[in-house]
Amino acid sequence: MAEQEEVITLIDEEGAELDFTVIDIIEVSGSEYAILLPVEEENDEAIILKIASDDQGNELLVDIEEDDEWEKVADAWEERMAEEEKN
Repeated sequence: MAEQEEVITLIDEEGAELDFTVIDIIEVSGSEYAILLPVEEENDEAIILKIASDDQGNELLVDIEEDDEWEKVADAWEERMAEEEKN
């Protein structure tokens, strides 16, 4: 049985709703990150958002502010994809 892909809707700076498929969730340095692919767009460039919690404990997806943090997560995901291709 195939895994059900999770689709989430995010709202961009202009207030437009965009659908993304959650293709992976990875943990790097004690934090979790969601790897998302746009559902509608032609390009297949993934975006990475950090999973955080608000004051009420609700999960939020937030932009990664630090370039070093983004690089670490992107490298970890690339390594994971390379491992899966080997198997």
